Amino acid sequence: MQPIHALFASVALAILPLAAAGQSSDRLDRTVLPVPEPKRPVYTELDVRNVKPPPSFAVTAPKGSPNVVIVLIDDLGFGVPAAFGGPVPMPTLDAIAQNGLRYNNFHTTALCSPTRAALKSGRNHHTVNMGFITELATGMPGATGQIPNATAPLAEMLRLNGYATAAFGKWHETASWEASVSGPFDRWPTRQGFDKFYGFIGGETNQWAPFLYDGVTQVELPSDPNYHFMTDMTDKAVAWIKYQKALAPGRPSFVYFAPGATHAPHHVPRAWIERWKGRFDMGWDVLREETLARQIRLGVVPPGTKLAPKPQAIRDWDKLSPDEKRLFAKQAEVFAAFAEFTDHEIGRMLKAFEAVGEADNTLVFYIAGDNGTSGEGGANGMFNEYTYFNGVQEKVEDMLKLVDKWGGPETYPHMAAGWAVALNAPFGWMKQVPSDFGGTRNGMAVSWPKRIKARSEIRPQFGHVIDVAPTILQAIGLPEPKVVNGTRQIPMEGTSLVYTFDDAKAKDRHVTQYFEIAGNRAIYHDGWFARTIHKAPWEPKPRQPLQQDVWELYDTRADFSLAQDLAAKQPKKLAELKALFMKEAAKHHVLPLDDRFLERTDAHAVGRPDLMGGRNSLTLAEGMTGMMEAVFINVKNRSKTITADVEVPQGGANGTILAQGGRFGGWSLYVKDGVPGYEYNFLGLQRTSIAAQKPLAPGKHTVRFDFAYDGGGPAKGGVGTLSVDGEKVAEGRIPVTQAGIFSADETADVGIDLGTPVVEAVGAEAKSRFTGRIPKVTVETR
Repeated sequence: MQPIHALFASVALAILPLAAAGQSSDRLDRTVLPVPEPKRPVYTELDVRNVKPPPSFAVTAPKGSPNVVIVLIDDLGFGVPAAFGGPVPMPTLDAIAQNGLRYNNFHTTALCSPTRAALKSGRNHHTVNMGFITELATGMPGATGQIPNATAPLAEMLRLNGYATAAFGKWHETASWEASVSGPFDRWPTRQGFDKFYGFIGGETNQWAPFLYDGVTQVELPSDPNYHFMTDMTDKAVAWIKYQKALAPGRPSFVYFAPGATHAPHHVPRAWIERWKGRFDMGWDVLREETLARQIRLGVVPPGTKLAPKPQAIRDWDKLSPDEKRLFAKQAEVFAAFAEFTDHEIGRMLKAFEAVGEADNTLVFYIAGDNGTSGEGGANGMFNEYTYFNGVQEKVEDMLKLVDKWGGPETYPHMAAGWAVALNAPFGWMKQVPSDFGGTRNGMAVSWPKRIKARSEIRPQFGHVIDVAPTILQAIGLPEPKVVNGTRQIPMEGTSLVYTFDDAKAKDRHVTQYFEIAGNRAIYHDGWFARTIHKAPWEPKPRQPLQQDVWELYDTRADFSLAQDLAAKQPKKLAELKALFMKEAAKHHVLPLDDRFLERTDAHAVGRPDLMGGRNSLTLAEGMTGMMEAVFINVKNRSKTITADVEVPQGGANGTILAQGGRFGGWSLYVKDGVPGYEYNFLGLQRTSIAAQKPLAPGKHTVRFDFAYDGGGPAKGGVGTLSVDGEKVAEGRIPVTQAGIFSADETADVGIDLGTPVVEAVGAEAKSRFTGRIPKVTVETR
């Protein structure tokens, strides 16, 4: 008898020719995806030995297809990287630009989720229902936060055409009420075209202690004190790239690499921060001037360009106090270090393609920002960004006490808005303002050594993130599909940039583009730009009703930075462009405009689905972890009762019973050294503990915490009462509570406190795991 291993070997050898003899992909109709399988033959022959098998069927990418990499940095303005005249050396971006092309007239939407959804679909952000960030979606078409099946993403098109696909880093395209283990998972990365996803689902994360998913599975963080997510995601990407090329060297890869950097919190290893000491002491006004001079020398900005006026709210640097200058300079040092460190890690990822011999046939889009640098840090910046979302103004003297820790695990920092203006030079505005190029103009470098022969050349043609997907399809030689997964597709709205690869003087093909975010709006057409500033990022309300907005007019062909308003001189042109905006807005589901902000936090008020559905009770048990704020019962600005059934082992119990949030704001019901307690952490600024005096005896207990809210508006305090088995064991007053949000990435967890600790003495992650049992815990609000 033939040995079993030899039998399997012979079978394998017999199969190999079948794969090689597969049907040629070049003859496939790729306009319908997935490509239908050929009709299955019917046989009448009894013995398989008398029949020749039909050709194997597999959809493979067109011969010679390149690997494709999209790098998308977060919150990085036009005036940051040295490749576009900024103060921060970013050698990887420089290398891509020197080995290919720099686009100095490329645009985003001015905000996270909208840019990402538009980039990966090739359609405008309202077409894909991403009028604002997912957390503030509404019930209106164009703003629901739910990407339609009719706008299949590029990743799905490439996957169905034979590519291996992977996404690493920030996602921020899943509707917030769908971001739980209950799904639905249709708009999670692995159902949006990516075979592999490693990263975070929301808009930001703690780089030292992120809440991560590998696919749809939560990731347990290592106990490494030097852990940083930027390094972790790079390691995972490098391993995936090499793995693909080891097992399937002929299959091209598509990598979407989207760091959480340089979005707040600005978290950077200390060694990188120290490199920047003293390099921003000149202040933001001088930095703007220096940057513009470099930009002109580099040729990324035309000679004669002037700095656009900065917003009136941005103070002159020379009028600041010494303490303000010291604090603000440190903030910029940390931000610059974050950008430089991120670029270094991007370089490590790209070197993986060199290591597998694929660098020449890898098409790289390095997009230096999904919008402009953020001014959401307000006038002074923040040690804890969540103060902004809870209406708390941090004081310079308080933040100075933490200046030497800025960027480390004990901070969750953002920088003063003056730096946003400087780092968006030569423009005047920033993130959230699509009606200014400071919000939308981002540098992009593109290289593809095998195909793009130009080196270190500038491309001035107007471009937009919706142009990237059609560019990639054309570069590979794939048609835009008409049907994907059974759904007829809305045609892509972008214009391929392949026409610019070989011709620096090619006439623009993308000639009209609207911009709109929360009432800030503009229209570009044939070099003209009409716009209105409806609200600044730091302003709580719009400046005036939408009907009363004042419009401005600019000729971008002669005014790169939007410094000279021509509205008074050319009223007819302005009226023409305003009418064009309304036409484009109606066409792409922008209308009606929605300039609400705080109102959008109330799901019911704006028609956004709510997983809790108005419920006032939620029953949980051990093992239920990783519940983001949008999928957990709302306990803010109201009374609550937490009732936990626990089982204490011999020797006593320790750990978290139920916690929400973390070091920078949250609450926890816990047991420490056998003693039950409750702690409220107000933004990391004020902690209130209410704890029993005696430890819990071994056995079953009911631990109950009741919070009687004072009422009279948001953010008020109240009285907390802790009981064990129906007997009151502690009581105390919690003077103030968080009204808006606990965290964008910290979660609610039963039996453990993931991420950072609410209670430092209890700890987080494995250290905080409850050593007993928690059969049931109920949260009730009233």
